[in-house]
Amino acid sequence: MAKHKISIPQLHPEHYAFPNPLKATKEGLLAWGGDLNSERLLAAYKQGIFPWFNERDPILWWSPDPRAILHLDAMKVSKSLVKSMKQFEIKYDTCFEKVMRACQETRTQNGKPSWISEPLVESFCILHVKGIAHSVECFKEGILVGGLYGLYVGGVFCGESMFSICTDASKSALFGLCQKLKAIGGDFIDCQLPTEHLKSLGAVEVPRELFLTQLSQSLNQMDRKGW
Repeated sequence: MAKHKISIPQLHPEHYAFPNPLKATKEGLLAWGGDLNSERLLAAYKQGIFPWFNERDPILWWSPDPRAILHLDAMKVSKSLVKSMKQFEIKYDTCFEKVMRACQETRTQNGKPSWISEPLVESFCILHVKGIAHSVECFKEGILVGGLYGLYVGGVFCGESMFSICTDASKSALFGLCQKLKAIGGDFIDCQLPTEHLKSLGAVEVPRELFLTQLSQSLNQMDRKGW
């Protein structure tokens, strides 16, 4: 019996509409093409969609099932991490682009492909200026040793990537993010794809449909504090 071929829709180069994320493949692939314009990115994240692709490949857009999320009070903090965090200073939005490029360089230096392309850096920096994209930075003796970045939409922080050049630096940044979000009334962190590392930190898997419902509810809530 012949297998049915799955047709992945191509995005319009000028219109920022996306297919229904519930129609993504089993692996989570929803669409391809388009561009990394900041407005398209924002439209995507508000629908639970994100770009993820290898360099020189077409832009691929994803909405995985299940989805990994981290509730703000659920991060697992060991005694050793509590002790380690005392050596760091956590800051927010003091060097956004530097954090993005550090995430990019950490992957490439380890021989891993990176989806953090120049167009993506440019668009995220635009969203940062608009107060939508944010970074958490971890400093040790005045030197940036770890951090993370992502988008804050509604009450959800859509985590994109993190880096660490010092033991526990990225974990400390993640803890700092949880504390920040609790202070401003955030709901949860979208960790995108489930991994064993994220699970070890307290992330859980939820069905895509439930995630999209929670995201929509978070976007519709009013009277939130600013970042």
